[in-house]
Amino acid sequence: MEVGMIFKIAAVGVIVSILNQILKHSGRDEHVFLTTLAGLLLVLYWLLPYIVDLFTTMKNLFEI
Repeated sequence: MEVGMIFKIAAVGVIVSILNQILKHSGRDEHVFLTTLAGLLLVLYWLLPYIVDLFTTMKNLFEI
């Protein structure tokens, strides 16, 4: 995994937490959930190729 990807994930975490605090203090709790969900889905979308590569490597490793 590249170092840039780790920084991108950390940046999404910081942005989502700041947005959550702002939304929570303004009384929009339903938007807090949607913001968190959007951040999670974005990070999973970025990590999906690495997960597929991991499972492919594991399959090739244990193949007879």
